[in-house]
Amino acid sequence: MAYFLPEGSKIFMSTGLAAAKTVSAVTNASPAVATSAAHGYIDNDELLFTSGWEDADSSIFKADQLTADTLSLLGLDATDTTWYPAGTGVGTLQKVSGWLELSQWLDIQTTGGDARNVHVDPISRRNSISIPSGFNAMSITLTFGHDPLLASQQALITASRGLQRRAFKAVIAGGMTGYFYGNVSMSEMPTITKGQVNRVTASVTVLGRFISY
Repeated sequence: MAYFLPEGSKIFMSTGLAAAKTVSAVTNASPAVATSAAHGYIDNDELLFTSGWEDADSSIFKADQLTADTLSLLGLDATDTTWYPAGTGVGTLQKVSGWLELSQWLDIQTTGGDARNVHVDPISRRNSISIPSGFNAMSITLTFGHDPLLASQQALITASRGLQRRAFKAVIAGGMTGYFYGNVSMSEMPTITKGQVNRVTASVTVLGRFISY
């Protein structure tokens, strides 16, 4: 059991992804084991997984090297064949080749990511029914103290103007690390309020899952 506090935490954005390597098989295990010939990955490499499994696609997982051709994707429980059909999880892996700390981080807010339900009100029933149908799209908004000379804010603007996707890593004081991946949208106009530092926001529309370790 552990509690984590935000003080001292840091957030990073990927600076690049290595060449994609083909995943020819993925097991229905916990953690799932991926086969990728001569992958070259080592323990704790941070990998973007593009998969035929919707619930694993476009997500960042840590590697646990098993052999020269296989590795476990830590945190991926693929034992439920309803959502991880056997033989359909193949795709690619790409190692995050570098990280840039996003300086002057002030706040993080999330929207969406919660369960989505369909409301049904049968005539034959007095009580209505909610049927789970998946999850709402998630976006994460990061707030920073505005400084246009910071390399990190320039990198966010570049990603935003280029409609580019990036991986993000939040390192929480106390040992927890979380990953997410998506499209970046950076506001170039700061919020200016008397009595507060000038602020800018960057929004990430998350494509996969938020994976934490």
